[in-house]
Amino acid sequence: MTHDHSRLADGDRPGRKASALAGCVLALVAMTRSVGAETAATARLHASFQVHAIVRGPHHIYAREYPGAEPTLVLMHGFPDDLQLYDRLVPLLSGRHVVVFDFLGWGRSDKPHGYPYTFYNLKGDLDAVMTQLGLSRAVLVAHDASGPPAINWALEHPDRVVALVLLNTFYHLNAGLQPPEAIAIFGDLLSLSSAAIVRPDTPFSFARLSLAISESPQMGRWLYFWQVGGFMRDEPVRRQFVRKLWARFGRSPSSIPAFVSLNRDLQAAIIGNTARVSELAGFVPPVRIVFGATDPYLNPDVAESFHQVFPRSEKFLVPNAGHYVQVDEPDEVARLLLPVGVP
Repeated sequence: MTHDHSRLADGDRPGRKASALAGCVLALVAMTRSVGAETAATARLHASFQVHAIVRGPHHIYAREYPGAEPTLVLMHGFPDDLQLYDRLVPLLSGRHVVVFDFLGWGRSDKPHGYPYTFYNLKGDLDAVMTQLGLSRAVLVAHDASGPPAINWALEHPDRVVALVLLNTFYHLNAGLQPPEAIAIFGDLLSLSSAAIVRPDTPFSFARLSLAISESPQMGRWLYFWQVGGFMRDEPVRRQFVRKLWARFGRSPSSIPAFVSLNRDLQAAIIGNTARVSELAGFVPPVRIVFGATDPYLNPDVAESFHQVFPRSEKFLVPNAGHYVQVDEPDEVARLLLPVGVP
């Protein structure tokens, strides 16, 4: 039997069918491998850690401790997220002693009503974790809003800091600092640069708008998905992470009071930290600055400002990574993090 292939469309030719079938098979194999790798990483993430309830007055901080070699890596989240921000990085730190925790008001930690959620109290949370877990010395890894408490704690306890790692974070006033839109609204500010500090009593106040958003579950959820989703580069990762971060942030009791309170404290904290910048020049432990290069907010200019105030620091800009550098490029962050503090 013969066939007149000239009447078949190009996409229907046997050779092209075989090629397409082979492509599907290869894609399926690649997908299977990817899912397998993700499953293995998830298994490593949830295996062999010990949960601690760190006492903080009448409240408790949720912490996970992974056994391994010293020095300990203490990973801290910012806002509006929690320790799940490190879910892609922790499996790549296998073999190292790692501690991750949720600050009070976030994640699985207590969310006490009326609690004074301030940057000063974030530092107290870190101190409680370090003390109650018996961490005599550690590498502090700070991201976003955990930068100020980590840096201030390090200034006050330099003998207990093996090294300081800064991931797309902030501390003091500088010309490059640009707040994300949600932070600008809830912090009632337009800029955090040294050239312009907007006070809540200016005509530009967002107080009524932020109150309306915080009281609307629909608006709050939309803003969260829009803002936090914009912090991540890859769509599949974005879909997974925004949902699970929101699941902790938006549930009752929620992290919204902590988010609002910290935003209200933001300008005062940054102004206070700016007065301490001269102390950073004398900070002896190693400092490694690792920033996602495409972050429009805590951007390369902010990374450079840290490089200037910590004269002995090392600066690394990770190409094609944004604000959540540990989510966008966990392999590269692990590569830059693991040697820190190791003889």
